[in-house]
Amino acid sequence: MATFTYEALNASGKTQKGTIDAGDHQEAVARIKAQGLYPTQVREQKVKKSGQGKEGAIASGGTKKKKGGSFAIGKVKPAQLTTFTRQLSTLQDAGLPLLRSLQILEEQAKPGPLKNCLISVCEEVEGGSSLSEAMSKNPKAFNLLYVKMVNAGEIGGVLDIILQRLADFMEKSQRLKRKIKGALVYPVVVIIIALLILTAIMVFIIPKFEKIFAEFGVTLPGLTTWLINTSRWVAGTNPMQQVPGWVILLLSPVLALIFWKLIRKAGPGRAATDMLIVHLPIFGKLVRKSTIARFTRTLGTLISAGVPILEAITITGETSGNYVYEKALRRVHDSIREGESFAGPLRESKVCDAIVVNMIDVGEETGDMDVMLMKIADNYDEEVDVAVQSLTRLIEPLMVVVLGGMIGTIVVAMFLPLVKMIESLQGGGV
Repeated sequence: MATFTYEALNASGKTQKGTIDAGDHQEAVARIKAQGLYPTQVREQKVKKSGQGKEGAIASGGTKKKKGGSFAIGKVKPAQLTTFTRQLSTLQDAGLPLLRSLQILEEQAKPGPLKNCLISVCEEVEGGSSLSEAMSKNPKAFNLLYVKMVNAGEIGGVLDIILQRLADFMEKSQRLKRKIKGALVYPVVVIIIALLILTAIMVFIIPKFEKIFAEFGVTLPGLTTWLINTSRWVAGTNPMQQVPGWVILLLSPVLALIFWKLIRKAGPGRAATDMLIVHLPIFGKLVRKSTIARFTRTLGTLISAGVPILEAITITGETSGNYVYEKALRRVHDSIREGESFAGPLRESKVCDAIVVNMIDVGEETGDMDVMLMKIADNYDEEVDVAVQSLTRLIEPLMVVVLGGMIGTIVVAMFLPLVKMIESLQGGGV
């Protein structure tokens, strides 16, 4: 018999800790469940043998030297983590021991953040920790959602299936992000190139026209005067100006991004910016659809993995990426803890369409909440795809009109004085 320490959720959703004696890990889990608890962490207590000295260390093969990871900065890339998850699922499905599977994947991983994390995970598992515990100590690679799903797979004895579902979830999430990023690449590139061309016109072309107009003594129209003043500001030729305008134009996006990041670090700032994003005229609809697809897929995946509903909602809220939906899910969590429904507070928050609330309501009544949530996620993935295509079609003509208007304004402003010059020359010739 061995002694196991455990953490479990009781009927009211509160965490309860304790110890239990059992023959193995599965028996310990079964005994905890027999007490009406849902175990979230079960770990065998390691008993140190007092008689093991130098000879015991030699008999056990000595102290194994720890591997040293390479120097790496940043977090693990989602694509790398998805590939690792898929490979680990395949190895577990083939029946390989967990530690051996991790060692194989660690050996074939390229030097970087993922390899360093896998080295740490292998050492922790070899030392007696569970996989979820080892992964929780490496947040650069494994977030809360990942750790909780692995923990549920360990407790239920279906780690390979959970890893497969997790890999599917990550692949679909990345596909959604790629669609949105792909739609934004084209307009961003076009805007950057257009700004560079306009800056070059302001710095190099318009000053030459200004000299020509000054030599001929032409009275400049208001539009041309404004354009020349703007050119002087951009080029920095105005004697009253200390910093050239092109420097300000170049640094403005960087400063705006830094300012945005600083605002979002504070709680009120993040709440205000998330509410602003959700209610934007064009992009707000796309953000709402993508966030609904994300949180329903996350929640559905967690519930299907066997994670308790209250814990699953908490994790989903923390990983939703938007304060508006995180706040709505907190209300749902409180409602379920008090014995009320899931759909009620979600309907009152008005952050989801009626069809989402109705499908969740049906899922509650039929007991197929995870199935309904995954259907909602698939449906909204398709809607995001359509919204992205529509947004791209809308942006292209809008950009043509805006850029055409800018170039047209410059052309008109430069040709109006030229027309006066031609008229004055013709009048002088007569």
